[in-house]
Amino acid sequence: MGAGMSGAYRFAIDRGGTFTDVVAETPDGPLVAAKLLSEDPEHYADAASEAVRRILAEHGDAPIAEVSIGTTIATNALLERKGERLALAITRGFGDALRIGTQARPDIFARHIVLPEQLPAEVIEIDERVGADGTVVRPLDEDAVRSAFAGVRAKGIDAIAIVLMHGWRYTAHEARLVALAREAGFAQVSASHEVAPLVKLVPRGDTTVVDAYLTPNIHRYVRQLDQALHPHDVLRFMQSNGGLADARAFRGKDAILSGPA
Repeated sequence: MGAGMSGAYRFAIDRGGTFTDVVAETPDGPLVAAKLLSEDPEHYADAASEAVRRILAEHGDAPIAEVSIGTTIATNALLERKGERLALAITRGFGDALRIGTQARPDIFARHIVLPEQLPAEVIEIDERVGADGTVVRPLDEDAVRSAFAGVRAKGIDAIAIVLMHGWRYTAHEARLVALAREAGFAQVSASHEVAPLVKLVPRGDTTVVDAYLTPNIHRYVRQLDQALHPHDVLRFMQSNGGLADARAFRGKDAILSGPA
């Protein structure tokens, strides 16, 4: 955990689906540990903050210099399909592109292909098209977009993933859709040029959809944990790549393998 700030705690937390494990570097230097059930609503609202509270109560109250946490919240939400209801906004003519995917067949001789359940509850095909050289082939129809976004919002959908052809490089149409989505009242807006600026449409789209699907869950947990913790200086989350991100920058696309990492 590195050298501790004099007179302060440093916490490392692994919040799994079953247990939450905590290791703390105390102000005097020794390491202490705690293990709690991740879900025990009769005794506490949140395992991570409760473990911190118990360690402070047992080993003495002092400032908290840093809390680093890895969590399987995003992993479980994706596996159990408990993310946010969302819409996918994609260039007209490509509404089923993510459904078709790369057409990879792990079992090449299988005659009955079972496709995974798609995350978007609604797909909006956007009247626009930008060529590979940046030429605007079809201008963005903003009136049609406003109408489509209003219809989706009326169904109670609060998150949207925006994925346009060549949007990774020529971002004007995606950026305008972001503004229109926020104007329509979407709380979570994920645009592919911001989330995963990749050349290929399918991996860029898949990553953006996952980000829109999981980020609201992540942000709710971050807010809950931030408020429940004893006053602290720094709160960081483990990302799928093994690096730590400030709580304010932690989002769905980086959280899928947070716990395993």
